[in-house]
Amino acid sequence: MSKAAKRLRGSLPKIGIRPVIDGRMKGVRESLEDQTMGMAVNAAKFLTENLKHPNGMPVECVIADTTIGGVAEAAEAVEKFAREGVAVSLTVTPAWCYGTEVMDIDPLMPKAIWGFNGTERPGAVYLAAALAGYNQKGLPTFGIYGKDVQDSGDTTIPDDVKTKLLTFAKAGLAVAEMRGKSYLAMGGVSMGIAGSIVDQNFFQDYLGMRTETVDMSEFARRIEEEIYDKEEYELALKWVKANCEEGEDVNPPEIQSSRDQKDKDWETVVKMTLIARDLMIGNPKLTEIGYEEEAMGHNALVSGFQGQRQWTDHYPNGDFLEAILNSSFDWNGIREAFVVATENDSLNGVAMLFGHLLTDTAQIFSDVRTYWSPAAVKRVTNYDLGGKAANGIIHLINSGSTTLDGTGQQKLDGKSVMKPFWEITEEEVDACLKATHWCPAALEYFRGGGYSSQFLTQGEMPVTMSRVNIIKGLGPVLQIAEGYTVDLPQEVNNVLDRRTNPTWPTTWFAPIVNGKGPFRDVYSVMANWGANHGAISYGHIGDKLITLASMLRIPVNMHNVGEERIFRPSAWSAFGTDNPEGADYRACQTYGPIYGRR
Repeated sequence: MSKAAKRLRGSLPKIGIRPVIDGRMKGVRESLEDQTMGMAVNAAKFLTENLKHPNGMPVECVIADTTIGGVAEAAEAVEKFAREGVAVSLTVTPAWCYGTEVMDIDPLMPKAIWGFNGTERPGAVYLAAALAGYNQKGLPTFGIYGKDVQDSGDTTIPDDVKTKLLTFAKAGLAVAEMRGKSYLAMGGVSMGIAGSIVDQNFFQDYLGMRTETVDMSEFARRIEEEIYDKEEYELALKWVKANCEEGEDVNPPEIQSSRDQKDKDWETVVKMTLIARDLMIGNPKLTEIGYEEEAMGHNALVSGFQGQRQWTDHYPNGDFLEAILNSSFDWNGIREAFVVATENDSLNGVAMLFGHLLTDTAQIFSDVRTYWSPAAVKRVTNYDLGGKAANGIIHLINSGSTTLDGTGQQKLDGKSVMKPFWEITEEEVDACLKATHWCPAALEYFRGGGYSSQFLTQGEMPVTMSRVNIIKGLGPVLQIAEGYTVDLPQEVNNVLDRRTNPTWPTTWFAPIVNGKGPFRDVYSVMANWGANHGAISYGHIGDKLITLASMLRIPVNMHNVGEERIFRPSAWSAFGTDNPEGADYRACQTYGPIYGRR
């Protein structure tokens, strides 16, 4: 049974609702009090009913004690919000207000204004005046304004307003969730991969996060000194033997590990999983066995495991720990997925974190391995690609942290999906496990042995691939590609899969192409991808990623999201309206990272 739980230090961020009002007494203000406060109550009710934190706990909204008609009441709201742990600010009003007198001036708090579209009072006029004030003062703010005029007594929230409220709130909460948490590097740089050169300035300036590092010898120490919960270890090993079926051993018979060695590898990788989790979030059980320091953990919202090569040349690889931690279940039941990057690729880990915070679902980590054109597939397999795969496909495959949720065995109305953990059933967990085999590691890659998950993603799921890259002289940029997973006949998959490593999980990805720039065709998507890895999240969430990136001042250098879905602070239009991508770059450069020095 799934269970919501807060596993990191620090309080959960809340949304503050600021009902602002025309402060003129003796007639004007009194006539607006009920409508204005009612708008705040409706917004809070809508958000709390439709949002959860990724850990399954409800999102709380805090409403100012009174409507805000001037500076004094604005100050009172600031004090209440600080006391209550508010980290996201939503201002609402149906009427004209004194813009700069009632504004929220906290530079670190994501902020939006919902101006009611009615004719009786000029809520839209206030919205325009307020946004002008925020922009002039360098406080980027999102403007929310319904397309259709409503009557003054209409308390419903239009669908277009609902979409913007949810997009803003979820992205704002993601910003707040990251602040003060840690990225834990378990090891250092893997095989010269640039993303595993953990950039502490990026994490601090753009995400407000700490960076923590432990040497991989810490795993050896904790294994040898038995610094883990032995009772849980026995439970985990029993669960693994019952649910994790071994797959084929592709190694030549003369170098295959003995059965005894394979059993010992299972014991080691289970211990590694416990240790990695304990390093991230701590474990009070360790205090009971005399390890109080180790029991605290590193308060890590995301982590990465180096593995190759210093660890994997001697010890079993980290594929099992990455895959299980990134899944929405383990021997303790159904729970929130962790975010763990293969090869300590911190930049792909950040993209995975963005997806997790925005969707509440587990994330796929993959190599962006091979572009297969329709002609190449036909030549090799005599199979004609069709449907969503008609323009070609990209082979997403990696030995490590592809979540088992990515098997496509979770269902909604008969279709493959990836769900927040609180919606996953025990039957779906069993289906994910049954669809996965654990192949002994290919010893040419992993001399120390271990096990890699092997499955083929089933079903045409809408997904979004993203990636953060750091460019010298420019800083971080975000890439986004919406598309679909696609089904290939098993025999076709087998032919293509066995040209690389068949012991690893495969997802076939068809990005949506539009004939323009990097999305001219599927080949162009592959050619313009900025690194060897990608983070894949369930759903078409490119618009949500764009909103989040604007809050963090990270420009988006590649995406296939329609302009009508893009929602950024109103100030972005002042940097150019004909070329939104160029405007995004200029705005992000002007405002700079939200936690960096200005």
